[in-house]
Amino acid sequence: MGLRELSFSERRDWLRLIRTANLGPIAFRDLMRRYGDAAKALDALPSMIRGRRIEIPDIHDIETEMEQSDQMGITILAACEPAYPAALREIDPPPPIISVWGNPVTLSKPCIAVIGSRNASAIGQRFAQQISQELGEAGLTVVSGLARGIDTQAHWGALGTGTAAVLGGGVDHIYPRQNADLFEEIQNKGALISESPLGYRATARDFPRRNRIISGLSRGVVVIEAAERSGTLITARYALEQGREVMAAPGSPLDPRTKGCNRLIRQGAALIENAQDVLDAISRTGSNIGQMREPSNPYEGASFDENMDADLDKAKTVIKALLSPTPTPRDDIIRLSVLPVSLAIAAFLEMELVGDIYVEPDGRVSGV
Repeated sequence: MGLRELSFSERRDWLRLIRTANLGPIAFRDLMRRYGDAAKALDALPSMIRGRRIEIPDIHDIETEMEQSDQMGITILAACEPAYPAALREIDPPPPIISVWGNPVTLSKPCIAVIGSRNASAIGQRFAQQISQELGEAGLTVVSGLARGIDTQAHWGALGTGTAAVLGGGVDHIYPRQNADLFEEIQNKGALISESPLGYRATARDFPRRNRIISGLSRGVVVIEAAERSGTLITARYALEQGREVMAAPGSPLDPRTKGCNRLIRQGAALIENAQDVLDAISRTGSNIGQMREPSNPYEGASFDENMDADLDKAKTVIKALLSPTPTPRDDIIRLSVLPVSLAIAAFLEMELVGDIYVEPDGRVSGV
């Protein structure tokens, strides 16, 4: 089966499931593959957590959010639907639900991310605005995170041709407040995107999720000024994991704001000095992102054996012994556990639901 539109009740159930406490995109995908639809997964959750408390959003609250979104002109898209951005659907796993406020045409064009330091230099901000304008004029949608500094100037530069801002909070939450005018301009001329509920105020934990969407939407990521330890470099790492092109503008070795960019270049990122450099880089790789194959539903296919309950406790003990506070790829844990893959996946799912593990946006797992 391919992509399909959800009914009102299906969309409501998807929202209730992904908004359930401790349930992220990987657990959502595993539940959908196991039970086939969100309603059945919701019914199964109480038995899966074995008497421990789980917070599932109230139906009325979710329907209220859906009605408010509709009244405001916000579109709620599921990853199985044709209108969901194709490039974002290809990452593993995609955000199950996103909200989009603005002009839908913005996300129908190929996207390029332009990101960088909040505490950016004047010349860095000028370069971000100029290159974003030129990339927009070349037919690309510039994606960024609405933060101060480089993000802000990237959005302003591409506003006339179309820009998309990915938010850590709800799609209606303006942050930072100093970008209120820019927020309104993007809502009118571009697109605001979030996987968080309406009215939600972002915390530090939400920004890696936002960064993963920025890179996932894009054919490549352009980094302009980034310190050696920064959220910008997290986005660059997500881009590499997703098979996107990473590009960086070089800077002075005396400026700490450019050390991250210079390190990316040493590690193989494309050095860019103008918009044509970016166009050349993405023409070599990633030109078919979002168009690689016949669109398929990422939630189809069984990955569970229903006759494994007796072995789950043992499997969770084995996995727990392999975890540490340092996030580790789930596949590495499964390989070292020597457990059957379906049993390990079921154990991870139950451990995530009850809060025994923390799953990063990219799927890495750590103990809690």
